[in-house]
Amino acid sequence: MNTVNATAAALLGLLHAGPMTGGQLVAAAGERYGAFFSVTRSQVYRELPVLADAGLLRLGARGVRASQQFAITPAGRRAFKAWLIAGEGTDHLRSPMILRVLHAGSLTVRQRRALIERGRSEYSDRLVRAEEAAKSADSTPASAPYARAVAEFAVAHNRAVLALLDSVPTD
Repeated sequence: MNTVNATAAALLGLLHAGPMTGGQLVAAAGERYGAFFSVTRSQVYRELPVLADAGLLRLGARGVRASQQFAITPAGRRAFKAWLIAGEGTDHLRSPMILRVLHAGSLTVRQRRALIERGRSEYSDRLVRAEEAAKSADSTPASAPYARAVAEFAVAHNRAVLALLDSVPTD
């Protein structure tokens, strides 16, 4: 495997912290990447055997209920670094909420108000979590400036979606 995709790179990045099971990777991806990059359970379990077969991961200790840990190999570290350096690929924003707002004119006034209120509630909660993450982003010294910048992006993104929702006419 000469190159890895973004999902594989996300998993390799998480495994730099140490061996993890698939379930632990799903949880860590949600916590660390949730504000800007989604990694689903099915993606994790699809990528792990591919990465292991390519020699980028090795099987670690067996856990409870037959869970399997995976650890990054030196080849995996090199593949991850190559992915970082390559910088290929464009960003694609994929927001079901924004897609719904775009088509909100197809809803009744009551449905549109409910949609916007649900969105405000969800993104207000996300904003609180993003602000908390931004405050604690300096806790890992080596990656602090990068974690801080990403945390501030998450805050700005959530504020931007809330501003969008506030600008949408509901009547």
